[in-house]
Amino acid sequence: MNTMSSQGSPIPAEVWDHQEMRDALARREISSVYRLLRRHGVSQRQIAALTGQSQSEVSEILKGRQVMAYDVLTRIACGLGVPRGYMGLAYDETTAVRVAATADSPHPEEDESVKRRKFLAHAAAVTVGAAVFGADSGSWVSHPTQTPAPGRIGMTDVRQVEAATRALRALDYQYGGGSCRDAVVAQLSWGQQMLGANSTEIVRQRLYVALADLHNLAGWTSFDTGLMDSARNHFGQALDLAKQGENEALMANILYRMGRVYLHQNAPDDALKVFQLGQLAAQNSGSELAVGILCANEAWAYAKMGSDEQALKLLGRARDEFSRANVTEAPAWAKFFNEIDLSSMIGTVHTELAQTVDAKYTRTAIPALSKAINNFGDEYARSRSFNLTSMAINHLLEGDIDHGAKIGRQAVDLSESLKSVRTKQRMEPLRQEAEKRRNNPEARELADRVARFTGADTAA
Repeated sequence: MNTMSSQGSPIPAEVWDHQEMRDALARREISSVYRLLRRHGVSQRQIAALTGQSQSEVSEILKGRQVMAYDVLTRIACGLGVPRGYMGLAYDETTAVRVAATADSPHPEEDESVKRRKFLAHAAAVTVGAAVFGADSGSWVSHPTQTPAPGRIGMTDVRQVEAATRALRALDYQYGGGSCRDAVVAQLSWGQQMLGANSTEIVRQRLYVALADLHNLAGWTSFDTGLMDSARNHFGQALDLAKQGENEALMANILYRMGRVYLHQNAPDDALKVFQLGQLAAQNSGSELAVGILCANEAWAYAKMGSDEQALKLLGRARDEFSRANVTEAPAWAKFFNEIDLSSMIGTVHTELAQTVDAKYTRTAIPALSKAINNFGDEYARSRSFNLTSMAINHLLEGDIDHGAKIGRQAVDLSESLKSVRTKQRMEPLRQEAEKRRNNPEARELADRVARFTGADTAA
């Protein structure tokens, strides 16, 4: 019991890592924290001296008085030597060391499949059960907060978060997650701490949703730059906040995006489970458009598993839901999904089926992808890159090697302007198909160019 905390507190550092204490800190239940300290032999007088409070104040807190003010919580954390991230306050080096398992490390402590199962269990609990806001979420949730926020907030502060999220999301669409991820995380550093500020209930509910969407964007940009652990961290926190904000539509969006991460990792079975949870949230939201988007992505998962019957059935339902959807009443996140995106999904699913089941599916994939490519504007450069890659694969599968190689080069040209690891990784199937046809000089040149392009990313 001689270990000292990093701030020089006489309280042993290991005290903060006991599960009961971690839970109390996460919920900011200072009365519980003080009572647990008393059990560890810390006197009421010592607590008062360390926190700068009077003994009467400490006594009142021990009796159940709540502590809400951000500056008081910060003073208590600093005085006692609490790793501030454990309370959702500024994320400090001490906390970073103690939760190092959540960092994006080349040698993660847990296998990726274990992390996927943990996220899925958490997602299921939040989606179909009661959310426990701030509770310990295992080895995949961190608290990247640093910058102080006001002691009291109003709707103007929340609108600022929403406006920043819209602007940063536009950058992500056009230039890739690498163009804005750091800015998203920086915005979270300030925005997350607003949870500790005083506000009306209406403002707080909207804040939950605004921060959920900002974490959602942080997860997506992390995914796009290849930071999978960070993506899972942010999506997990986004899901908790969306539940707190009682926003089923946003929960559906978060789960749709996490499912896409698992598709990218070639874990279609896990992706399908996450999409199905998202489907529950989408149906609860009452939006046909949201339901249609989840159906289309479920179809993609089935296609990756080689189940053409289920894939086509869900793709058909996606079309039906889209045709009945009232876009003006759809949740904000779903409004991006229009006829162009539907064509893109049809082409993507059929491309997957052409690779996993039968090359005949190229006949549907090519016109659908062509429609999407011709209609995606410059602001959707990444989506256009994905579709060009899929189009090139289809032409190679059909035997039109020269044309496939030409389109493949266009995909590489466009991707070179994007700050997106994902666009490079999505080209691996194209490289493999070109490699199979290496006796053709056009295919050989394409295979080598894609290899150089993706290899440069690996080296980085």
